[in-house]
Amino acid sequence: MKYDISNHAQKEMDRRAIPAYVVDAVLQRPGQIVEEYGSKKAYQSIMDFGKGKLYLVRVIVDDTVVPVRIVTVYKTSKINKYWRQS
Repeated sequence: MKYDISNHAQKEMDRRAIPAYVVDAVLQRPGQIVEEYGSKKAYQSIMDFGKGKLYLVRVIVDDTVVPVRIVTVYKTSKINKYWRQS
């Protein structure tokens, strides 16, 4: 998937220490894709950042444009809050 990273998303990746390869991995093989506000979608996956604690990485995208635009990125320990059960 081709994508463009907004300035805001890049700043959040830097601030939250989320490497680009993690964002790429979530976009290439998301655990889930969840509808968000407006035309946005959250591509999300549960990941271990090497400390034995699981985090949900959420990549919020606008896929109505080409290439897909990453609006923001964050990780959270509140997995149950965002993970959709089938």
